[in-house]
Amino acid sequence: MSLTGGVLNVVPVLWHSGDEPPVTISRDPAREAARRELSKRMYHENDPGLLQRALNAFWDWVERLFNAASTATPGGALGLVVIVLAVLAVLGALWWRLGTPRHTTTTSATLFDDRPRSAAEHRAAAEAHAAQGHWSQAAQERMRAIVRSLEERALLDVRPGRTADEAASEAGRTLPDHADRLRAAARDFDDVTYGGRAAGEGTYRRLATLDEDLEHTRPEFAGSVPAMAPDAGQGAAG
Repeated sequence: MSLTGGVLNVVPVLWHSGDEPPVTISRDPAREAARRELSKRMYHENDPGLLQRALNAFWDWVERLFNAASTATPGGALGLVVIVLAVLAVLGALWWRLGTPRHTTTTSATLFDDRPRSAAEHRAAAEAHAAQGHWSQAAQERMRAIVRSLEERALLDVRPGRTADEAASEAGRTLPDHADRLRAAARDFDDVTYGGRAAGEGTYRRLATLDEDLEHTRPEFAGSVPAMAPDAGQGAAG
């Protein structure tokens, strides 16, 4: 052991038996000998594994991140928790309102498939879906029933490839009192079919009510002249 420049240096000494002088080892070889000794397996049998070390490092990082965020957030850790909960609540509300997002390549497509069916068949399919609580499928079939019924009554021409928006626009000109409801029904159909939104019972009931109302509605054709009421003064004079 020696004191040089105010720094205490330890020089390993190997003692021999008898009267032989001790053997000294310089610092670097001593450090290497210690490193080799400590690298033996017997000293590391209880060390954590690679996965455990990675998890420990991850949680240490999360703790440091949380501590840094809590110091920058009004209210400290409690304020940070409130903000996180508020964000999660907003995300949950959006997920519930909009449903599972789906990738779509078109915003509007045709109403019917290749197999033509009557309005009565579409209504029966809609009621069957509604009875099982499958409101999205029920709403789709009810919109198809509405358009097919208008075609059967010659209020719409039978045209393959027609979209719900086109059908609502054309029918609205013949049935102006129901034009707004027809456009809303077309939006509901597109939202369910191509927008990935789930319909509820209320959506289906609105479509069913519209279908029933249209069945009892007389069309107004362009150029039709309403009946004129007799002139009261002329009738009295006569």
